[in-house]
Amino acid sequence: MLLLAVEIIEDRFCWYHCLRETRHKVYCLEERKLPRSLAMDMELDKISNLPGHIIDKILSLLSIRDAVRMSVLSSKWRFKWVTLPYLVFDNQCVSISSQDQTLVKNKLVNIIDHVLLLHTGPIHKFRLSHRDFLGGSDIDRWILYLSRTPIREFILEIWKGQHYKLPSCLYNCQSLIHLELFNSLLKPPPTFKGFMSLKSLDLQHIIMAQDAFENLISSCPLLEKFTLMNFDGFTHLNIHAPNLQFFDTGGVFYDVNFKNTFLLATVSIGLYVDITNDKNLADGNSRNLVKFFAHLPRIQRLEIQSYFLKYLAAGDVPGKLPVPCIDLTHLSIRVNFSSVEENLTALCLLRSSPNLQELEMLARPEEQTLLETSTTLWKKEHWNYSFAHLRVVKLTGISGVGPQLDFINFLLAYSPVLEKMTVKPASGDGAWELIKDLLRFRRASVRAEIIYLDP
Repeated sequence: MLLLAVEIIEDRFCWYHCLRETRHKVYCLEERKLPRSLAMDMELDKISNLPGHIIDKILSLLSIRDAVRMSVLSSKWRFKWVTLPYLVFDNQCVSISSQDQTLVKNKLVNIIDHVLLLHTGPIHKFRLSHRDFLGGSDIDRWILYLSRTPIREFILEIWKGQHYKLPSCLYNCQSLIHLELFNSLLKPPPTFKGFMSLKSLDLQHIIMAQDAFENLISSCPLLEKFTLMNFDGFTHLNIHAPNLQFFDTGGVFYDVNFKNTFLLATVSIGLYVDITNDKNLADGNSRNLVKFFAHLPRIQRLEIQSYFLKYLAAGDVPGKLPVPCIDLTHLSIRVNFSSVEENLTALCLLRSSPNLQELEMLARPEEQTLLETSTTLWKKEHWNYSFAHLRVVKLTGISGVGPQLDFINFLLAYSPVLEKMTVKPASGDGAWELIKDLLRFRRASVRAEIIYLDP
């Protein structure tokens, strides 16, 4: 019985596969002169008598449509689907292959209405993500229904049309642990006091006012994971979250401030505009770099994407951070090697990361004249430092110009335990010259392997 259950769970057999196998075994038993009724009972009992939690696990791995179909297996399965605590409505729910969006929408609405009408018991997860479904009053009605249940996970992805304005009843869902919204307009009511149980928040392509955003984050005391992508309505990322451990963001913003985020371990942040082209962004604070790390004492993994290094380079850049990032083991930086400011900022980060184990540098091409100052920045005679723990280095978008070669030479010379350096150029032009340069550089580590990848 357990072997059959595990097989169904792992392979996600459809109901008709189960029936076909049953019929085949019955036929074989009949060939051995066993009574037909006995043969049928033996096989169906294996499915009918599965423990309830195993049936629930099988159904949880299926789409709503297939879960309903499984009701034909036996009387014990017939109404199991109406108690499913995890409801997912996506493209698999509608079998209509039609370009008529109205037809697809009506079909999906009928399915969701039918499921919610017949559902009994708690709903722990509700996910709506259909590529052809637009936001509207139907979603308002479903959210109102869910707000009266102990919903733990709510995922709403509107892939087409305007931003969907969330109804105020969503903010009453105090049992929420995970909230995920795509293409939505958030306007919490004045009575909103936060999500007291929320641990994971994912907001993408959203619109929200500045004060509403700050109040939302600060009013989720248990928040541990926060993803924020492509947002509008606010430009200052003021993050006050004492339990936050993971933060991933990308968009257009003027400033970022962490407050009471002493548990934050993983940060990935990308600024999607060149701050030199926007006066408001270029002004910033005088010491963005120091301010950024002031509340990140336990940072372990940092990814600096797009133009965010240029933001950090604004103002004065110290030789080292006031407090070193002793827990930082993985660092990824997108950098313009021809920019003195960005090179100095990268240099400061490297000097302030004594336990760095993995380093990734992605060259960002800029239409600038290479400066001699930046070329000499990575010269070995300027250094009295060693990367005692650096094992892996990845370099992407390299073109083989002076500053980039100096940086590679510098890493090889000061990384005594380096095991692997991967170099992937931006193009195949000058590939042979780049390979010759890589081979002639001296290595502090006898185990260091240089791997050249074609662009």
